[in-house]
Amino acid sequence: MPFLSEFRRSFYGRLEQDLDARGIRLVIAYGAPYSGDQEARRDLIHMDGAVRLKQWSAWVAGRPLVHKRLGALARSADVVVVDQSLRNMELYPLLLRQLTGRGPTVAMWDHGRTYTRPQSGLEQSLKYALTRRARWFFSYTAGGARAVTEHRFPRQRVTVVQNAVDTTALGDAYRGVTERQTAGLRRKYDLTAGRTGLFVGALSSGKRIPFLIEAAERIADRLPGFRLLVAGTGQEQQVVDAAAARTPVVVPVGQAFGDRKALLGAVSDVMLMPGLVGLCAVDSFVLEAPIVTTAWPWHAPEFEYLEHGRNAFVAPDDPGRYAAAVAELLGSPERLDAMRRECRRDARRYTVEEMSRRFADGLVDLLEDRRRLLEDRHR
Repeated sequence: MPFLSEFRRSFYGRLEQDLDARGIRLVIAYGAPYSGDQEARRDLIHMDGAVRLKQWSAWVAGRPLVHKRLGALARSADVVVVDQSLRNMELYPLLLRQLTGRGPTVAMWDHGRTYTRPQSGLEQSLKYALTRRARWFFSYTAGGARAVTEHRFPRQRVTVVQNAVDTTALGDAYRGVTERQTAGLRRKYDLTAGRTGLFVGALSSGKRIPFLIEAAERIADRLPGFRLLVAGTGQEQQVVDAAAARTPVVVPVGQAFGDRKALLGAVSDVMLMPGLVGLCAVDSFVLEAPIVTTAWPWHAPEFEYLEHGRNAFVAPDDPGRYAAAVAELLGSPERLDAMRRECRRDARRYTVEEMSRRFADGLVDLLEDRRRLLEDRHR
């Protein structure tokens, strides 16, 4: 893995258990952040048993190059799963050794295509060419699976893992929030029931923080007493802090995990995410706070989980019109309640348990595929 983040902790723990039950040992090996934006999120962790790899990184022509030293893992592992990226320098010798039949089988795990930023035609072609040299592909979503199979990766060697976070723990915490807790938080931040929005995520450029803040102020013009809770840290922190100093509409609350995130969700009516939508989609289902987003072209794969008008709302890509859409939704309790019911239903579908089960099943299939391949080579 490039590095370990808090939101993956429960998945890796669950996957280790699921694989152990199938007689497969999991070794989690990871590097370090290679950009200022990654470091600014401050959600890095270490897990017992995980292996921290020595790493070299550099930026060339505005693109990162990263080399992680696998050491003995490259010799002892039957399968190595890496993220689907041209920047991974350790991937190329692994693929060469796989080609000659002397190394571990190489699988990739990632989006399937580049979702969150523009990419040149050359980069896209190189990425798909590299992907085709892996033996298996674990796709975050069905859309990513379509992308790689449309570029000649065999469909029978693709597993859709249905990327998620620990909805079980978050759901338990959310359902455990008391009226006393919500009343206390509303007093602390001067919140009005029915007029509270929530942002959860990294304060990075892809989240379009200036758009978010402008829209929040415009919503408050239409609905006096509206507040936006901003949960997260990152490179755009100063933008949020400056807005909070100027207006009571924007309320920074720092990072939020577990019980803290559940409490924030319990006092919020909608989740405002005009920029990149990723795993916050799953959070919104568990917290029963439908996302209001835009048809922005750089959403992450999990945007596929949202359906406009059912479990989310895709508003116009303009701060004023976006604000009008949010205000209209908050002014329509029956419509909002219907969307919340759909969020509850989808929270049962997108779970880390299901993600781990799919990943583990895919690894079992991959190991069986590897066994057959080795038998064919020795005949």
